[in-house]
Amino acid sequence: MARTHISAWSPVRVLVVFLIMTSTPDVLVAQTDVALRDSINQILMDAGPSNAIWAVRILRTADGHPVYDRNGYTSLVPASNTKLYTTAAALDQLGPEFRYRTALFADGPVEDGVLRGPLVVRGSGDPAIGGRFTDGDITHTFRAWADSLKAKGISRIDGDIVGDDNIFDDVPLGFSWSWDDEPFWYSAEISGLSFNDNNVDFTITPRSRTEPGIITWEPLGTDYIRVENATVTVHADSQLVEGYSRERGTNDFRLYSSIPEGRTDPESLTIKNPTLFFVHVLRDVLIRQGISVSGTPRDVDDMSLRPDYGRMQRIAVHESATLSRIVHVINKRSQNLYAEQVLKTLGTRKHAKGASARDGIEVARNLFAEARIDTSLLHLVDGSGLSRRNLVTADMTADLLQYMAHHPDTTLQRVFRESLPVAGLDGTLSSRMRGTAAQGNLRAKTGTLGGASALSGYVTSSNGVGYTFVLMANNYTGSASGVRRTQDRIGAFLARHVSPH
Repeated sequence: MARTHISAWSPVRVLVVFLIMTSTPDVLVAQTDVALRDSINQILMDAGPSNAIWAVRILRTADGHPVYDRNGYTSLVPASNTKLYTTAAALDQLGPEFRYRTALFADGPVEDGVLRGPLVVRGSGDPAIGGRFTDGDITHTFRAWADSLKAKGISRIDGDIVGDDNIFDDVPLGFSWSWDDEPFWYSAEISGLSFNDNNVDFTITPRSRTEPGIITWEPLGTDYIRVENATVTVHADSQLVEGYSRERGTNDFRLYSSIPEGRTDPESLTIKNPTLFFVHVLRDVLIRQGISVSGTPRDVDDMSLRPDYGRMQRIAVHESATLSRIVHVINKRSQNLYAEQVLKTLGTRKHAKGASARDGIEVARNLFAEARIDTSLLHLVDGSGLSRRNLVTADMTADLLQYMAHHPDTTLQRVFRESLPVAGLDGTLSSRMRGTAAQGNLRAKTGTLGGASALSGYVTSSNGVGYTFVLMANNYTGSASGVRRTQDRIGAFLARHVSPH
């Protein structure tokens, strides 16, 4: 058969050029890897629940070339994928070696071992004072401060213990968070002074059948809270039925779990007013360490005078773990409080006092612009993803991940990637994709709210091609288990895929 020659301006050539120029992203992407396209299409056809809206965007990490797109430019709720935006911006704007500094001040003269005035804690927004980085020793920092007071010759405080949380605003929860989540650990209040993740850690131990369980709590069985014990011990073969509540606006808890014989029920529940909680427990620790205190715990907002740190004596400074370690906790464990604290910390770049979540998002936009994200279409209102008012596209998240994979600071690249859970091994992916090619290979951030699920990160194919992927599903009813299975199937496929490039 004779070869047909197509001239530069023949009708056939013009038609081909026109089709290429007007093709949708799906068509152009499909031309790169037909096997990948067809396999993912089939996985999504089999996906459940059937009423989910899916957005999928997959790029080659090395050059950003798109290899798959479905609804990549549709705005959806990202759930905890929001933490990718928060942690990327924090690492970029603050640096992985950033540390919080929380200082202890004596506001008055010291005479014969007595501080004649209040002891003031100046909060820095540190989310992690407690047991997170001290092998579970919750009051380690407070005992160290007691030692510092003794080293200054102070054995008595003739004044209040005051908490200054004014580095942040006084908005304790994220915009549009669900009110019925408030008692639970993942919805802890945000504060410039935070302690023990702003939670009390309960343990319910059963007794004899039909008797109430024994309730204990940390830190120190604090009397900052009040507890009603409505628990009951049930037969060893019975199911554990958990029950907890906190009366809104108070620290009055009711625990009503049914505990089978031979088991325990641990649960962390949030407290109201983290600043008062902080100084309340600090006062108790000081007394236990032999420093008497005549005054009471006080929130600086309840006082008529504001601290003048220029004339005070600084007693001690607590330095936090590095931001890189804090980001590791945020992304591996999907720790909401830490994400919110970090977001407001970004906001201190704009306002040194009273920083808000909105301030933090404005500062974060510096990175988003660098990543070439269309910030006019990006809508974020918190740092953790608990709000359903957050809206992003799969394309935006893929662009963010690509930018972080090629960030000019190679240390930052590594810290960000290593903060993501590893399939089948750790964090929120510890039990997912086990026994597949994705195990130990795929790194990604999860995200879950009712009717919203996401999984976004990086994976390497069987022949060494790296992929950046974003898998989002919204607007489905019922359990997210079917959505997660679909995400896991796509992740496992990409890990075992043989790329033609």
